Amino acid sequence: MSEEAKYVSDQQQRLMKVLRTLAGNEIEGLAPGDIAKLVPCAPSQVTRDLDNLKFFGWAEQLPTTNRWRLGPEIVQIATRHQIALGRARQRLDETANRYSRT
Repeated sequence: MSEEAKYVSDQQQRLMKVLRTLAGNEIEGLAPGDIAKLVPCAPSQVTRDLDNLKFFGWAEQLPTTNRWRLGPEIVQIATRHQIALGRARQRLDETANRYSRT
């Protein structure tokens, strides 16, 4: 085992793959069986992963269906990241403008 993979967990890697698979399917969601095929892993593993993601607020089951999507919290994290990048870009632009005045 390489030094950089020393602490890598198959279960955590699978959980992150489930998250990545859910991304982009926020409207219609995905059925656990479809997620299992895409990850790929056993449907029982997806069920466990979805339950853990739901507990943490990062996934939610669509009302009246067996389909899942990303939860609002993880999307809010991405939004905060985008806002921070925008602020950083604005600060860089301000600095560049300050030094480019002639």
